[in-house]
Amino acid sequence: MTYCVGMMLDKGLVLMSDTRTNSGVDNISVFRKMFTWQEPGERIITVMTAGNLASTQAVVSQLEERMKEPGQRENILFEAPTMFNVATEIGKLLRSTIGERQSANGARGQGKFTASIIVAGQIKGMEPRLFMIYPEGNFIEASLDTPFFQIGETKYGRPIIIRGYDREMSLEDGVKLLMVSFDSTLKANLSVGLPLDLQVIERDTFEPKHQHRITHDDTYFQTISAGWGDALKHAFHSLPDYSFYRED
Repeated sequence: MTYCVGMMLDKGLVLMSDTRTNSGVDNISVFRKMFTWQEPGERIITVMTAGNLASTQAVVSQLEERMKEPGQRENILFEAPTMFNVATEIGKLLRSTIGERQSANGARGQGKFTASIIVAGQIKGMEPRLFMIYPEGNFIEASLDTPFFQIGETKYGRPIIIRGYDREMSLEDGVKLLMVSFDSTLKANLSVGLPLDLQVIERDTFEPKHQHRITHDDTYFQTISAGWGDALKHAFHSLPDYSFYRED
């Protein structure tokens, strides 16, 4: 499994993904799930992937191949006029890739291939945008009502983001919020694991403001993890005591 989050703020985008892939408790590997392409001063596009690893790697590989064949095939990432068009074309790639693998698996094949992708970025002259693409190739876009997307193992880290999110928060606070969300997920689910990949895209810069890989010995992440645990214990003990003899 995996856990990836893309969050939209007034000041830009904050993105984070884990790197754990497992096929059972004795077969755990590390694979990057965040990929970025940029044209200096013009656009930046980042995707994060979850689900069947072979399918998502195939999609990313096709995007990379089109970067290497200028003029021969449409370069989705750099030729699409809007981020909406980028999301549309990546959705088509994901749907066709999953369909091909499902067909190769045969009618009697076991299991079903599934994957999802978060697409984030900005093209010059337009707003930063954030999309979540489903296995069927359709997608939704982040809005004021839905300012962040999660894919993979979402349930453990979601309450943290919902309670702490503020669209006007700083990019640094956005990073801190996602670290708490990921720490809560790591504590609850072994299928999500370090290292984590972090990227911050500031509005109208068209390049990563900050990129960082968070490993087991990352001092700041350790501080966040310990501090959040202590804060939860303190908050719990500061709540009014329950009484079996209370009067309603």
